[in-house]
Amino acid sequence: MIAGSSTEPDPTPMIDRSRDQTHRNDTRDHEAHDHSAKAGKGTLPAFAPVPRHCQRHDGWTPERQQRFVEALADLGSVRAAAHAVNMTPEGAYHLRRHPAAGGFRKAWEAALACGVQRLEDIAMDRALHGVETPVYSYGKLVGTRRVYNDALLMFMLRNRATKRFSADSLHSADAPTRQQLAKLKRHWRAEWEAEQQDESDDVIASIDAQLDRLTEQHRAEMSDEERGLADALEQARRRRLAQQEASRPALPRPARRVPPPDEGEPSEAG
Repeated sequence: MIAGSSTEPDPTPMIDRSRDQTHRNDTRDHEAHDHSAKAGKGTLPAFAPVPRHCQRHDGWTPERQQRFVEALADLGSVRAAAHAVNMTPEGAYHLRRHPAAGGFRKAWEAALACGVQRLEDIAMDRALHGVETPVYSYGKLVGTRRVYNDALLMFMLRNRATKRFSADSLHSADAPTRQQLAKLKRHWRAEWEAEQQDESDDVIASIDAQLDRLTEQHRAEMSDEERGLADALEQARRRRLAQQEASRPALPRPARRVPPPDEGEPSEAG
């Protein structure tokens, strides 16, 4: 027996970090399930899970397949739905190609249909309420404005009310319908111009206020000597503009045109 050695096992327990990681993954899975089930349950067909050769806790279990379909209906993206259940999109497509995945593929298509409906709702909201975009001046954010997409609005109307707003419906419309559409178009145009004018005035006022604040801040940072030189420069500029305005020649008045005498009236010479 070698001196200093011991055959007794080390009493320090080994920490199983794989279980801890598995617990965290399962926790995220349940959170994703709770989030996706809000839109998925009650709208998706039931399906038989795709059989697997070996059942792994971190693989495509039947419960994870169900959560993936529900997340796909909620998110509308295969990548996002796969990440929501801690799986990869490549694994989801591989599972879809399984010979016994007929029910899974049908549920997949139904979930995508729900996702497309969600995208249509988002598009309709943007068409009605517009998108708020930032306004920059000299590289600085000075305000925001709301932009409306008329092309998106017409696209949504043509798809949701095909008979009324299709491209060929105006040609077959009667005269009262055309008059009503023309009246609505003038009304919508007037509302749009009023909104654009209000937004333009607000943006210009915001920009002017921002420029005034920057000017005051710049003058506050000047010394007394710099402030005096700036005032003298401004006064000199105003005098130069006044001299140019005074020395500008006046425009000649247009000659008065004498109308010719009417035919049949004798002239003074005659």
